[in-house]
Amino acid sequence: MSAARPLSFWHPASLIATWFGSGLLPRIPGTWGSLAAIPVAILIVALGGRWALLGAAAAAFLVGLWASARYAESLGTEDPSKVVIDEVAGMWLALVPVALDLPAYAIAFLFFRFFDIVKVWPANLLDRRVKGGFGIMIDDIVAAVYAGAATLAVLKVLQP
Repeated sequence: MSAARPLSFWHPASLIATWFGSGLLPRIPGTWGSLAAIPVAILIVALGGRWALLGAAAAAFLVGLWASARYAESLGTEDPSKVVIDEVAGMWLALVPVALDLPAYAIAFLFFRFFDIVKVWPANLLDRRVKGGFGIMIDDIVAAVYAGAATLAVLKVLQP
């Protein structure tokens, strides 16, 4: 992939891909992006409930396909760490099962970061073999499914 020309910060693909700059923060962009997704998730749930959060996760995934591909292309790399819209979509999806249980968000966050970093099968396979915007986005969706299930399992054990 050859570098075209980096997008300006204000380009829509740049704003979306970096989740309004959270992916540009130092050292742990995926964690920053995941954290930046939580306040918006709280607002979405307050306004529309669990199903609104699921819809927002789907919308973030769909717009993330375009934004992440466009941003990566502009940098000339396949999966730049600055792209965190995948973490946003994944974090929102991981929160759907516990959308009405605010304290559980911390558990979901920890599980999501774990599964996103470790890349348990099939996320590891998808991460290696699928390219472009879909490749950037899909492994985080797998991580979100694992995180949501693990969060529910922990809550089941902790709550009588």
